[in-house]
Order: sequence, then structure tokens, then C-alpha cells
Amino acid sequence: MSLPAHIKGLVFDCDGTLADTMPLHWHAWQLITQRHNLHFPEDRFYSLGGVPSRDILKMLAEEQGRPLDHIAVAHEKENAYLPLMSTVEPIHAVVEIAKANYGKIPMAVASGGTQPIIIGVLEHLKIRHLFDAVVTSEMVVNQKPAPDIFLEAARRIGVEPKFCRGYEDTDLGMQAIRSAGMDAVDVRHLRG
Repeated sequence: MSLPAHIKGLVFDCDGTLADTMPLHWHAWQLITQRHNLHFPEDRFYSLGGVPSRDILKMLAEEQGRPLDHIAVAHEKENAYLPLMSTVEPIHAVVEIAKANYGKIPMAVASGGTQPIIIGVLEHLKIRHLFDAVVTSEMVVNQKPAPDIFLEAARRIGVEPKFCRGYEDTDLGMQAIRSAGMDAVDVRHLRG
């Protein structure tokens, strides 16, 4: 798939876009929400794709009136996910786009995940080297659907957002890309 002439940089979400991690994250979420007696249905999990775990936990605790250290529980969720990381598979259609453009234009990852986890996934898939920058949730104040993470990724690769194309697998992520003024590609249509 060739790029339009005005596209000078690419920005990819990671979970559900480059890496087929969402079912593994759901498994970790089930363990944590059961442990802390929180109601978190699967459809809501998928609708909040791209929102950092700490923000989801804070929201759930407030909604359900449960006292909870959302930062500590977010670390528990991360620790529940770590053993599953070795089974992550790439989303081939999207990884192929990154490989085809490697060395031709600057590329970045913009993920609601945390730096150690996202770097770990990219290294596991042997694709970390494709990206000039990896921007994660702790590097911006406002999370998806705010455009901040995509704007920061564009800044780090030195390409104006209007000349970037963003790839996402969630409605919140697509909203963030569009709010950043980027060309948006919904990878759910590429996965077939």
C-alpha cells in the first residue's frame, strides 16, 4: 500500500495495532478485577483501548465506590500481563506497512501502555528498530482520546502532524489521531 505524497511520517498505536495483545491484556484484567472485586465487562475493556490502566482503575473505583490505590493496582495488572508477553504475535498487515516504510520516512509508536511493557512487546516482535521514537502514557498529561500522544510522537520524529498518518484499532485512538490533525487509518479494516 503506497502512501499519499504528502505523508512524511507514520505513527502507530501498539496494542491491537502492531501487536495482537488485546486478548492477553483482557486475561490480565480479569485476574485483577476479580481480585479487587471490580465489575469490568469485556465490551467496556475493548471500548477503552488506549486508555492507561491507572486511569481505567481510577474510573472503575470511583464509579463503583471502592477505595483503591489505582497506581498500585495498575502495577499488579502490569505484573499479571508480563508472563503472557512471550506469547504476543504481530498483526502482520500493520507490521508489513512499518517494514515497507522503514528507512524511507520517520516512524513512531504512540501507545497508552507504559514504556517497559511497550518496549518489551516491540523487542519480542523484533520490530523495535523500525521506530525512531516510542511515546507512551507516562510521557504526556492527557491520554487518548486527547491528541497529545500523537502530537508528541510527531514532534519526536520531526514531522508536522498534518504530514503524518496514524494507525489505530480503537474509536478513542481514531479520535485522538483526527484531533491531532493527522491522516487516520483504522487497522480493524486491514485485519480482515
